[in-house]
Amino acid sequence: MTLNEILGTLLWTAASAVLLFVLMTIDALFTKYRDLAEMKNGNTAVIVRFVMKLGAQGYILSRSIVTSDNLGEALIVSFVSFVILFVLEWLVEAVLRGLADLRLEEGVKNGIVGYGLIAGTLHLVGALIIGACL
Repeated sequence: MTLNEILGTLLWTAASAVLLFVLMTIDALFTKYRDLAEMKNGNTAVIVRFVMKLGAQGYILSRSIVTSDNLGEALIVSFVSFVILFVLEWLVEAVLRGLADLRLEEGVKNGIVGYGLIAGTLHLVGALIIGACL
């Protein structure tokens, strides 16, 4: 590995970490609870959802890096994918609420781990689908 490759890897990694931080912060702004406070208080459902969403975003980012020739393109693809997942989550939650009165966000806030797993799995499955399309 050359010095140039090492520096490039450091740059891509740093930019990716910043993007993931921004995306997870945006996600936290749209939940009806405070993610970090809930995690600090030991709400396992919130932790599960957060970890699975972070993994999903990381997977999408890794796929966009593999398929992109430049950093800007990879970051934009990851951000657009985040928006797609955000809309997908909102739609699925609306359908579950309408069909089965299943309120994922409330369940996650109340610490129901199964709800956190469902919410997190939506992100993982979405990430796998989006990743396959990249």
